Amino acid sequence: MKWSKALIPTLKETPAEAEAVSHKLMLRAGLIKKLIAGAYTYLPLGFKVLKNVENIVREEMDSAGAQELLMPAIQPPELWHKTGRYAQLGEDMIKYKDRSGREMVLGPTHEEVITDIAKSEIRSYRDMPKILYQIQTKFRDEARPRFGVVRSKEFIMKDAYSFDANEKGLNENYEKMYEAYHRIFSRCGLDFIAVKADSGIMGGSESAEFMVVTDAGEDIIAVCACGYASSLDPEQAKQQEGSYACPKCKNKNISLKRAIELGHVFKLGTKYTKALDALFLDKDGKEKPIIMGCYGIGINRIIATVIETHNDKDGIIWPMSIAPYKVIVMPLKINDEKVMQAAEKIYNELKKQGISCLLDDRDISAGVKFKDADLIGIPIQAVIGPNTIKEDKIEVKMRGKEDKEKIPLSAAIGYIKPLACG
Repeated sequence: MKWSKALIPTLKETPAEAEAVSHKLMLRAGLIKKLIAGAYTYLPLGFKVLKNVENIVREEMDSAGAQELLMPAIQPPELWHKTGRYAQLGEDMIKYKDRSGREMVLGPTHEEVITDIAKSEIRSYRDMPKILYQIQTKFRDEARPRFGVVRSKEFIMKDAYSFDANEKGLNENYEKMYEAYHRIFSRCGLDFIAVKADSGIMGGSESAEFMVVTDAGEDIIAVCACGYASSLDPEQAKQQEGSYACPKCKNKNISLKRAIELGHVFKLGTKYTKALDALFLDKDGKEKPIIMGCYGIGINRIIATVIETHNDKDGIIWPMSIAPYKVIVMPLKINDEKVMQAAEKIYNELKKQGISCLLDDRDISAGVKFKDADLIGIPIQAVIGPNTIKEDKIEVKMRGKEDKEKIPLSAAIGYIKPLACG
């Protein structure tokens, strides 16, 4: 993509509404644009990052044996009444009446809907195990949307559900998803902690949250040097700060940290299948409720959290795995024929090699180009200036590092490709 043809509306100043670092940089780098409080448009650069994250999630879920589907966002409230969660979600649930006067729900999550599918399609123990997942927009009427896409009214979630005939099968699928989550967050460049958690209104016998420590986090986790970690109720943690007995090693100096929750895995058991009569015929010929697990990831939150933990004073520093482009080619003087010929040659060759590349062909100062390149955070900067091109060389710099390498023009692709693909 050539920058002159792209929609990348960078901003010099930080919008007054932005609080968290990720919110500020997502707006300044032209990744998102606010429509209303809690709802954002993903502009082309941000959408590319979103799709890269989704691709990693899909690859790891598919590798773990899960099958993708897509469920409706519009749901009948009757299912929610049966499980008792209609009242539990209360004002967080977004509802409306259709033209016939029937109430509908914009799905905040899909346990009820997927259980209704299982009720129809899983009849025997022979039909299990199954893991089904989707990547879809959810809707919740947050009382206080904040930090950009970290807490919003409309967000994208990967939600997966396992169905088993017994506890052994549930435990096996839970472990598969637990391990898949480790791979997903690691591939996204995140330093995360898996902590024991309260299942809340989701229910079930056991759950774990995947947290990343950052000042923008609204959750509180207790972390001990022995490896123990657990999530805490923020209000309770505030009241009792300094008084926590690590339950594992009895260390009294356990520390409390702010964190963002990226994923949550649950052993739901039969909470939903009993309520919705999702039964199967077991080996002994008896009808029993299907045993479920549930596994969620906040796709938007991954992007925001990566930015929270990968930035400097100049802007974003994308991990290669989810960057919108791997390389930005920067001709510093577009009126110089040799500079532009070299830039076009590198740009076209990188594209042929399948390496995503942005060519900054704008007729602006070199200083502005460098500032914008640092702001949007493309990992590899290939700089072509009048002085270096006289030596038949270019400069290659990794975003976030000071060192520059002068590379012969003829060797540029061979030097850049391993960096982009490594």
